[in-house]
Amino acid sequence: MSDERPDDLPAGVERRSFDGRDRLATRGLPVYGEPTDGDWRVWDAGRSKLGAMLELGMDTGLGGGETVLYLGAASGTTVSHVADLAGPTYAVEFAPRPVRDLVAVAEDRENLFPLLKDARKPESYAHVVEADVDVVVQDVATRGQAQVAARNAQFLREDGRLLAAIKARSEDVTADPADVFDDVLDELAEHFEILETARLDRFHDDHLSVVARPR
Repeated sequence: MSDERPDDLPAGVERRSFDGRDRLATRGLPVYGEPTDGDWRVWDAGRSKLGAMLELGMDTGLGGGETVLYLGAASGTTVSHVADLAGPTYAVEFAPRPVRDLVAVAEDRENLFPLLKDARKPESYAHVVEADVDVVVQDVATRGQAQVAARNAQFLREDGRLLAAIKARSEDVTADPADVFDDVLDELAEHFEILETARLDRFHDDHLSVVARPR
């Protein structure tokens, strides 16, 4: 087992052997062609920023059973794994085409609630998402990622967690990613206490993962 992999994973996530490799897995029906072993399916860190955060041993605060607001759910690759381990999981996605896939994923997961909404406009789904959620996962590839996090901080409980994957190229395709990350962290720090950061380059180019909690 690699030293950079944590021993403490959320309940509902295990390391299991697939084709001779030790990989993260959750219990649930397959979604994106991932390998399976009985009820277990691989959580592919190369296709999931949150999976990459767990692989890198970040302290996500996820223990299992949490209420989660997921921003940028796309067609359901990562949020399906979140729903496998979490409690009520609200999945916000702006684009209609991937939401159709997301709805199909939710048919097999009664705790997953797809929302065709814009994460930049949380007032449009505030009447649906319950207050004081435990975790906000943000994977929104748009300019102004710090502002998206700030606008959605209203949903977090006092000691909740923001788990954000910041995509440098979405902010400024011409700038050095390190400079972009510094600027985004400065903006985030106005609203959140930054607990941990890590580059995800091993799995995702030009991405920074952030664990934070509301100020």
